[in-house]
Amino acid sequence: MIQELKNSEQFFLLAGPCVIEGEAMAMDIAEKALAVTSRLGIPYVFKGSYRKANRSRIDSFTGIGDEAALRILRKVGETYHIPVVTDIHTAPEAEMAAQYVDVLQIPAFLCRQTDLLVAAARTGRMVNIKKGQFLSPESMKFAVQKVRDAGNADVAITERGTTFGYQDLVVDFRGIKVMQEFAPVIVDITHSLQQPNQAGGVTGGRPELIETLARAAVAVGADGLFLETHQNPAVAKSDGANMLRLDLLDGLLTRLAQIKKTINTIDKTQN
Repeated sequence: MIQELKNSEQFFLLAGPCVIEGEAMAMDIAEKALAVTSRLGIPYVFKGSYRKANRSRIDSFTGIGDEAALRILRKVGETYHIPVVTDIHTAPEAEMAAQYVDVLQIPAFLCRQTDLLVAAARTGRMVNIKKGQFLSPESMKFAVQKVRDAGNADVAITERGTTFGYQDLVVDFRGIKVMQEFAPVIVDITHSLQQPNQAGGVTGGRPELIETLARAAVAVGADGLFLETHQNPAVAKSDGANMLRLDLLDGLLTRLAQIKKTINTIDKTQN
């Protein structure tokens, strides 16, 4: 699948809500995102977590139930004829989630978990490995190799920022070129703008910098972009502090697509 996503003049996009809160919101986001990406020629994968396993506080929202959320993800894919990605957290979840989605995502904090990577690879689904906030770009070649050694070459890496102090993240854009030696690279725009470990137990964010980071990612040649979007981030049940408001998606992608076209033109004249 990763080669199909790359077979375009545009970057590809993984986008959707942080977590599935219900069917209506998921279908609405998918429909609107697909309308924009189709017009711009951007290959689109719907993103939604069926469960949030990594939360700061025990009373944080984790989901509507695994089976209910997974059924919604499958309905999104079947209704709009688009691939769907969700995260998994343990090896047994790989086979379960693979029955509903097309891409299995390995969370950043779990990117070194061999049994999880191998289980995801053995499903035959595309595997998207998020780079740990604690790892160098060079280290990701070993995570990719685990998937390939398990018999699955359909793998990508997602950059999502590197820990900077206790409550911030930074993106080292040099790492995109480094990691592209191992696999196609996606840049997670919204998670890279998180401000984790806040005193109140709720992650903060800098959504006003979404376009800045996205422009930079496209400019340096990222294969794909990842972002979370919601009709009203202020009431989102997870990661609302760094999500893109859904009605801003059209304008953002239109501008990013133009940047990509300009870069393609420059590249062609140089070659």
